Amino acid sequence: MQWLALYCPQLLSAPNPSPSELAAHTQSLQALAIWAGRFTPNVCVEGDCGLLLEVSNSLKLFGGLTALLRILRGDLEAMGYHTQLAGAPTARAAWWLALANQRRFLNDVQHLRNAIFPLPLEILSCDAKTHILLRNLGLRSIGDLLKLPREGIARRCGQPFLNAIDQALALQPEAHAYFQPPPYFDLRLELPAEIHSAEALLFAFKRLFVQLGGFLSARMAAVQILEIDLEHREPPATSLRIGLVEPSRDIDHLMHLLRERLNRVQLPQPVRALRLSAHEIRQWGGKPTSFLHDEIAQAQELPALIEQLRARLGPEKVQGLALVAEHRPEKSGVACDLGVRSMAVKFGDRPFWLLEQPQRLQEHESGPWHAQRPLKLVAGPERIRCGWWDGNIVWRDYFVAQTEDLALLWVYREPGRAWYLHGHFA
Repeated sequence: MQWLALYCPQLLSAPNPSPSELAAHTQSLQALAIWAGRFTPNVCVEGDCGLLLEVSNSLKLFGGLTALLRILRGDLEAMGYHTQLAGAPTARAAWWLALANQRRFLNDVQHLRNAIFPLPLEILSCDAKTHILLRNLGLRSIGDLLKLPREGIARRCGQPFLNAIDQALALQPEAHAYFQPPPYFDLRLELPAEIHSAEALLFAFKRLFVQLGGFLSARMAAVQILEIDLEHREPPATSLRIGLVEPSRDIDHLMHLLRERLNRVQLPQPVRALRLSAHEIRQWGGKPTSFLHDEIAQAQELPALIEQLRARLGPEKVQGLALVAEHRPEKSGVACDLGVRSMAVKFGDRPFWLLEQPQRLQEHESGPWHAQRPLKLVAGPERIRCGWWDGNIVWRDYFVAQTEDLALLWVYREPGRAWYLHGHFA
């Protein structure tokens, strides 16, 4: 097995924390554990200031230990954490190496004794009375301690103390309680100082989005809707909602959408805290990929383009179009949210573009004219006679008409009345 230890002195609790400080500390440690799920499902919270990650099955996925550590350090730096990293075949040995800031990454049990014996006794988890006893005996390292008879160590320090050393040396098995991520993502971040510019919030949001990426990776999921709250000195908070056309776990894309939204936000007050929530979680099965820039690649690009337009222009400015079961052309298409499937309605050959108001045409010898030129009727008629149920009755005969330059128009005539232009074919 291969364990990585992350010791974060920033997370050490104050001697007598207040309830709010304790809650903030617990949330910070939980957020770090959620993020670590990006690398392995086997994450253990160690005390109140670190994590243990079992990464044996993740090394090949990330391209080896060196590549994995590079990603780890990059994420930790983006979140503002300064950690001491170490690795070993046992979790306890990795943790002790991290506490001693050894920055060593062992992959062989045979090297444990040489790595563990020089470590100072201060890294061992024991009470102050035991530490004083060991110092009074003139002991300075774990190697010094293990030179004493085991029976005497167990009698003076307790058997659990000796068992911990055996576990670090892989002489006894270790029991681990793995962290279970919550069913949804909801994190709040207190800012060290008030921020007056919406664009300046992106740097702080980077930390939350890195943690969101770890959460989605751990759950093999993607997000459909992001809820964002910008908390001010006085309520209410400024709330933003980013809806996606299809679920995504691309953190760079989500950050780009947030940047577009923040560019349109006018802050009523400075921001003191951020909150990022994702309750619409979907299982992620990946996307089909292609070596060629074909229909699959284009299908993958379309949702991203739509989401960027909605983030920049506003959701109400970018909508879809759906068909409804209505024969009257002006009522057969309605605006809808993107992603809504239209009904499979087919009424004949109709153009995609309709005029907002039908345009009356000239008539010569009972035939329609357009732009001072006669039109040739090439298809039709399609009779539409309906609307009695809502009082807006129509009675029209539709034709496909051709101009002299071969353009196709959609025209109709009401019985005994004038001709009208209603649409253009592509």
